[in-house]
Amino acid sequence: MPRRSLFEMKFADIYPLYVQKAERKNRTREEVDQIICWLTGYDRAGLREQIERGHDLQTFFSQAPAFHPNASLITGVVCGVRVEEIADPLMRKIRYLDKLIDELAKGKAMEKILRQDAHQP
Repeated sequence: MPRRSLFEMKFADIYPLYVQKAERKNRTREEVDQIICWLTGYDRAGLREQIERGHDLQTFFSQAPAFHPNASLITGVVCGVRVEEIADPLMRKIRYLDKLIDELAKGKAMEKILRQDAHQP
């Protein structure tokens, strides 16, 4: 059986994994939603609609209303790769989200996760 591309995976299948990872570390679904909305520009209703429609990751990110300008400040390693060095724009966006959820699960403060102490571009 051929391996499905990460881009083809449904956001609705990955979203509960983000929530589980956060909740295992005493963080909340609301915090996960806040991070996703901050990064992508979706409001909570738009996020729910994406989940309900079962869009794949490529569609989820391509339909994102406004990718946050401070996303480029997200740095570090996810799956053994530095996110700031990922050439493919879609893969970089996916790994940005993975990195933010990792930071949440590690107990980082929301204002740090959301790069609120950074200068606006």
